[in-house]
Amino acid sequence: MAEAPATAPDVSVVVPVFDEEGAAPALAREIAQAFKGRSFEIVFVDDASRDGTRAALKSLSSEIPQLRVLAHRRNSGQSRAIRSGVLAARGAIIVTLDGDGQNDPADGPALVDALAAGPAELTLVGGERVKRQDSQAKKVASRIGNGVRKRLLSDTANDTGCGLKAFRREAFLRLPYFDHIHRYLPALMQREGYVTAFLPVNHRHRQTGRSKYTNLGRLWASLSDLAGVIWLQARARDPGGVDEI
Repeated sequence: MAEAPATAPDVSVVVPVFDEEGAAPALAREIAQAFKGRSFEIVFVDDASRDGTRAALKSLSSEIPQLRVLAHRRNSGQSRAIRSGVLAARGAIIVTLDGDGQNDPADGPALVDALAAGPAELTLVGGERVKRQDSQAKKVASRIGNGVRKRLLSDTANDTGCGLKAFRREAFLRLPYFDHIHRYLPALMQREGYVTAFLPVNHRHRQTGRSKYTNLGRLWASLSDLAGVIWLQARARDPGGVDEI
């Protein structure tokens, strides 16, 4: 595993975006303001957007010196964009949030502080959205999905769909990668013997663009994903720790 350089920032904020020209610049400015006074970088990963997302972000390079912009050559989905960002990140702690502006960057530092203050085995602090600003149909679908997933995986997460999370880069890179992994990080962290925690976070209305998912599409993907994660859990073996002798 590649080691971060000694001069690396403490925190890398990774944001996957696809066709978010309207939301991305304002979100980048909010992130910079939220982490002002800290050692941080911002890594936006453009997942082959068809609009002006990439150019809009690049235009901020002089205004926000901490900003880095990566670009996929082909559209590969949110999980792949997150992984690309984490692989390129230089910070030991990663913060992720969705690129549509519904996650509030102001909540990010609290997740980082909770992670840093916790024991060594704490590797992820996730957000739990309060007063969700989504349609009733989406909220009902999410509630059902979270309930089923939590029952089957016992991952203790009430809202694994919240994009706002803080986790240790090294722990993330130990996990088996697959598409949609970002929705199963708590379960996969726990599979490795790590501890996870959750804090309430703000949730906002989408101001521009539109959702990239439908309830039916999300349900179809989640069925195979759940089966895969259940299989991974069943095949895990815990050595109880490793001692050098």
